Amino acid sequence: MTQPPLSKRIAELEESLGVRLLNRTTRKVTVTECGQAYFERCASILAELEEADLAVSQLQAVPRGPLRINGPMSFGTLHLAPAIADFMLKYHDIQVQLILNDRFVDPVEDGFDVTVRIADLLESSLVARKIVPARRVVCAAPSYLDERGIPMHPNDLRSHDCVNYGFLAIGTQWKLTGSDGDHWIRAKWILCSNNAEVLLCASVKGLGIALLPSFIAGPALQMGKLRTVLTDYETPPLSVYAIYPPNRHLSARVRLFIDFLVSRFGGRPYWDLVA
Repeated sequence: MTQPPLSKRIAELEESLGVRLLNRTTRKVTVTECGQAYFERCASILAELEEADLAVSQLQAVPRGPLRINGPMSFGTLHLAPAIADFMLKYHDIQVQLILNDRFVDPVEDGFDVTVRIADLLESSLVARKIVPARRVVCAAPSYLDERGIPMHPNDLRSHDCVNYGFLAIGTQWKLTGSDGDHWIRAKWILCSNNAEVLLCASVKGLGIALLPSFIAGPALQMGKLRTVLTDYETPPLSVYAIYPPNRHLSARVRLFIDFLVSRFGGRPYWDLVA
């Protein structure tokens, strides 16, 4: 298409949308933030359309196109990032956009193809596949336990210093369940953070007892920098899920990526081998 009719079509599109897609000066034309977002969504839609055509005709031998993934920060940097790198080495024609944060996101509204979420209950409007249990452990540094003693019952935690995750819905209470029932313990925290890696660092330094996911504490447990306590008690179950909107069910990119995660993390994950 030559420049005059192209400019006319873009102007008509801007008028229809009610936004400016391009910034124009006498010297150059640049894409606005709205224009870039609109282009990316349109490119994704076209790729999905092409992929749907290939899927129903059973000709989809080589998956290609963009794949937008959202995941939690710590699990994302420690485990999801290297997994995605290996996934991309295997599927060169897939372009991955990875967004990591610990806030709740709406996969449909925010336009994610796959959201990796650590939870115990998921929305019924979304399709969910369980990847692996997210085991949590009560642990502390040997130096702390040598100085303050080893808690033998959840109630013993009331007299210990604790480091606590700040975004738990139950606040500063830890729920531990054993043969003698449920115990809700209000942790006497000396450090509270919304990042579990901060708590890992503090607990390794001997500041207090932590309740940590094994996918974060695993290496420290394996190296003896942390020791588990109260092993006869369990925390409420959580799992790592891959969730996606129902309209992504035809996407080979989504299927391949989730299958890859199950293959990599399923069963007993590597971070739990010794921990």
